[in-house]
Amino acid sequence: MLGITSYGMYLLASILMHATPGVDTMYIMGRSVAQGRKAGVYSVLGISTGVFVHTLLAAFGLAVILQQSVVLFTAVKIAGAAYLVYLGIKMMRQPAPPALESEKLAPMKLKKIYWQGVTTNVMNPKVALFFLSFLPQFIQTDQPYGPLPFLLLGLSFVVTSTMWGLGVVYVTALATKRVRQNAKMALLVNRLTGIMFIGLGVKLLQTKAS
Repeated sequence: MLGITSYGMYLLASILMHATPGVDTMYIMGRSVAQGRKAGVYSVLGISTGVFVHTLLAAFGLAVILQQSVVLFTAVKIAGAAYLVYLGIKMMRQPAPPALESEKLAPMKLKKIYWQGVTTNVMNPKVALFFLSFLPQFIQTDQPYGPLPFLLLGLSFVVTSTMWGLGVVYVTALATKRVRQNAKMALLVNRLTGIMFIGLGVKLLQTKAS
């Protein structure tokens, strides 16, 4: 099928990978816990956009540079980790929101959440390396379609990851709705979410180039 082999196995493997908690899933959960379902949805859309960017990089070979350059890998890793730590500190310093504020987020705030999701995903070098190592396993070596198989597999990954992310948002936001309506609890959630983001940044910083 257009240079792709074992597509069903690819979809199954993608779903299993989504179910394994990582930086993206934890970021989505953090936003959903702290600010509710709408914020979680925008974070999912941002991360899905970031995955699409990585798809384009892998399809057209630009990600190979990242794979072969330890200096560039390290630079991207440090930038991504610093950004997560910055978000964590910002969350910890944020005052307690009024009840149900998550339902009244201004468009600008939602836009900022979206771009934070994009940045978090794009600046994670592990995602680029994952695409380079994972996608070729499902592409025929003698296929005549150029970057098309990479794009199709990448788009499939975007769709499945978006569906998984929205499911995480719904469950997380629903489970923590009453917590966000309590000002003191909301403040505590912001602090814990900030600590989690800082932890994700430290974890990303420990990633080593292969």
